[in-house]
Amino acid sequence: MRKKSDLPTKICAACGLPFTWRKKWARDWEAVLYCSDRCRSGKHSGKGGQKGLRVGL
Repeated sequence: MRKKSDLPTKICAACGLPFTWRKKWARDWEAVLYCSDRCRSGKHSGKGGQKGLRVGL
């Protein structure tokens, strides 16, 4: 069995965080761009920011 550190990684196109190869992506790893369905659907703001956060009130 491989260690997780031995598996290939990529950077998610939506959130910018690194993610590791998964067996279900084995066939099309080259085409995988997003770390999760949430990032693929684009329904969140990137890099941990909160939507609607007001600053300076």
